[in-house]
Amino acid sequence: MNFDTQPQTAKKRKKWAWVLAGLIALLILMLVFTFIWSSEPDPVDTKKLSQEFPGEPPIGYVTVETVAQVAESLLNKSGGYLSNDILPPSVFMDNMPAYEFGALVQIRDITKVLRNEISRSQSQSVEDEALKFAEPAFNIHHKKWMFPRAEREYQKGVDLLRDYRDRLADPADNETQFYARADNLRSWLYLVSKRLGGLSQRLSASVGRTRMNTDLANDPSAQQSTGKGQLVTVRTPWMEIDDVFWEARGSTWALIQFLKAVEHDFERVLRDKNAVASFQQIIMELEATQETVWSPMIVNGSEFGFLANHSLVMSSYISRANAAIIDLIELLKRG
Repeated sequence: MNFDTQPQTAKKRKKWAWVLAGLIALLILMLVFTFIWSSEPDPVDTKKLSQEFPGEPPIGYVTVETVAQVAESLLNKSGGYLSNDILPPSVFMDNMPAYEFGALVQIRDITKVLRNEISRSQSQSVEDEALKFAEPAFNIHHKKWMFPRAEREYQKGVDLLRDYRDRLADPADNETQFYARADNLRSWLYLVSKRLGGLSQRLSASVGRTRMNTDLANDPSAQQSTGKGQLVTVRTPWMEIDDVFWEARGSTWALIQFLKAVEHDFERVLRDKNAVASFQQIIMELEATQETVWSPMIVNGSEFGFLANHSLVMSSYISRANAAIIDLIELLKRG
């Protein structure tokens, strides 16, 4: 007869109890880190940038430094850059990576315009060497975790932007320029308008809508690759709705800071076009997208149902800002 059976069974139970307690503690720790790492980064103080510069900052200094600092914020915020993480808990997070991607798209757009438009005097001019490499650095896939690593490439892009910024601030360098012209501002605003229009469409599709197909409207000779019906049903997949919301929030977070910086550097253009108030109204509309989300989760009820629809609220603010941008583009076209 074996008298050790009962003590061995008790030991096994105690061992499994410790394993279970360890797993629960690990789960709690992961939840804590998930909560901390979901904190949104602080915005860049564009006014402080201009005040810290000794004397009057050169045209373009505030805009370029703001883009660099926004990119750095994504890399150095709580938890660091999360989109390409392959380990828990960040591998299970989707809201903050969507937020990062939204901000990254705005960084890519303004860097593209800096390279191709704002830093060049005309179509036959030579592009800036630093910006030539900064744009592709920011266009590395946001989930790339090795060969090359996304964070390393984005930091390279930041360093190249600052190289361009430093040459702008060098009074002895008259080759490096930032041309604050109305046509250059329009080029960027065209891109911004398309981004906001796309985000607004995806946000409003959280409830699913049937709309008229206007893809070829107003052009009798227009064609497209494949045909569509007269009515088109648009609906964002249920599992992607909250990701679209956080992408829009990250995109507008970055855009607000870029607009404030651009307002500083294009001040004379905006005043000459009597567009300062219109520009500031766009910023105010977008700032409403950054209000605190008090709900523990993004709720997407029907339009007039019992539950709120956070996506439709976000879409409303973005649509109003986009409409104001379209009006501003037309205003900037006038002599």
